[in-house]
Amino acid sequence: MNLSKREFLQVLGTATAAGMALGPWAEASAAQAEQALYELPRFGNVSLLHMTDCHAQLLPIRFREPSVNLGVGAMQGQLPHLVGEALLKHVGVRPGTALAHAYTALDFEKASRRYGQVGGFAHLATLVKRLRASRPGALLLDGGDTWQGSATSLWTNAQDMVDACKLLGVDVMTGHWEFTYGMERVKEIVEKDFAGKVDFVAQNVKTNDFGDPVFKPYVIREINGVPVAIVGQAFPYTPIANPRYLVADWEFGIQDENLQRQVDEARAKGAQLVVLLSHNGMDVDLKLASRVRGIDAILGGHTHDGVPVAVPVKNAGGTTLVTNAGSNGKFLGVLDLDVKDGKLADFRYRLLPVFSQLLPADAEMQALIDKIRAPYAAKLAQPLAVTEGLLYRRGNFNGSWDQLLCDALMDTQGAQIAFSPGFRWGTSLLPGEVITRELMMDQLAITYPYATVTEMTGEFIKTVLEDVADNLFNPDPYYQQGGDMVRVGGLSYAIDPNARAGQRIHDMRLGGKPIEAAKRYKVAGWAPVAEEARSQPGVKPVWEHVEAWLGAQGGKVKPRRLNTPRLIGVAGNPGVMKT
Repeated sequence: MNLSKREFLQVLGTATAAGMALGPWAEASAAQAEQALYELPRFGNVSLLHMTDCHAQLLPIRFREPSVNLGVGAMQGQLPHLVGEALLKHVGVRPGTALAHAYTALDFEKASRRYGQVGGFAHLATLVKRLRASRPGALLLDGGDTWQGSATSLWTNAQDMVDACKLLGVDVMTGHWEFTYGMERVKEIVEKDFAGKVDFVAQNVKTNDFGDPVFKPYVIREINGVPVAIVGQAFPYTPIANPRYLVADWEFGIQDENLQRQVDEARAKGAQLVVLLSHNGMDVDLKLASRVRGIDAILGGHTHDGVPVAVPVKNAGGTTLVTNAGSNGKFLGVLDLDVKDGKLADFRYRLLPVFSQLLPADAEMQALIDKIRAPYAAKLAQPLAVTEGLLYRRGNFNGSWDQLLCDALMDTQGAQIAFSPGFRWGTSLLPGEVITRELMMDQLAITYPYATVTEMTGEFIKTVLEDVADNLFNPDPYYQQGGDMVRVGGLSYAIDPNARAGQRIHDMRLGGKPIEAAKRYKVAGWAPVAEEARSQPGVKPVWEHVEAWLGAQGGKVKPRRLNTPRLIGVAGNPGVMKT
């Protein structure tokens, strides 16, 4: 049973997070305790509000943070590769509190029932309005992965999120999954819907032919007399992680040399503060911050890391603050900056969890959400089954949602093995909750959803696993191309994340028997990046397979047995939560 609002606030009143002491409010009224969390004292003369990776979640949801987020090499034991109690200790949050629930997967089921759902654009809108009221001129920055991740975003061709973001008051954004709607649709939104309202910036997206910028590289906004440059950094590996044909005329990449030129140019035009709105992923941002001079702060996304503190990184020009603001509308980052004599003098950073039962819904935003969803309400609410186990996705390896998808694809397509992409988005369900069509689509809603069956040799299967493992565990962040480890059904294996490329995967087995290099196996999958996959005879979207499988389960889905790999050489790594 959820806590009442007063009970919630009394519990919250005992927490301490990243220097935000709430103890004095423990015996205060509910309104006062709420003020302690959400009405932060104004600091400095420039304020930036940051949301990222909401993945089209307009309603409050449940979302479990990772229990495995391994750092390798120099990244081991460093943010963002701390989970569970290791993360709480690092940022000064007591276990068992509401903030501990927001930041970690500790006691997720119990804590989620206690503290309720998180996020929701109507509740986020309330928080944004409150903070803007106390911070004149504050900008709201959107780090991308906003237009994709739900049934309504897919069915409306992203229009639901475009309208919601305009009403929310987004000032500047960059992108990643936005590009999977195709070049024409992205340009249409930027040039028409966003015109005069939202600046879409990306210094690292250029045309293939002449290298012309596709979007503005940066904008300069004046906040309380301080010229602030917001530079955009779209996801560098979009044409690799997603279908190339959707962005056929554009090139991406990290392009830190060009970024240095943009930063220098913005400074030459009078910018006293330069901020990078990034969708690189936090490890990439940390390296980039050490290489590029003149960036005061990086507001990052892509890896969905909810990091409660700003990480300072030294470089030849000084220090850059690196942040990452979680996902699914669960958090709002608040960066307050004090600029004196044309330079950053001091700052305060808070990563605020959006507890939906604590923040009232904004009436105007709720009305828009209701209008958006009305034509699809019955279809979204269709019950498919009841889950008897916890369903979640986020983490380096298989989550229970991923396991369900793999099991469904193997059963419906008669495959021995299943691969499911290492996507980080997708909402969570508690045991006993109903899997509706909407909640199923939260895991599957993409523009290239085709389910496939392919014969692969054992040797090729190992190559696939090795390639994905290198994308995830390469010790050089610039060679990490995003996503978590491919999810696997049927096949068991061991992995040594610290080994060299091509030498991480061991002991592959099927039904207890070693995989044979030359033998061919039937492998199911979905979300192929190759263009020809969508025109294969009989190809169907993955949700048709999963919905049919759910319908055959007799109304209840048993807890999934996770097919996680055996980990080698990670004992004591604080990126693995103790059980």
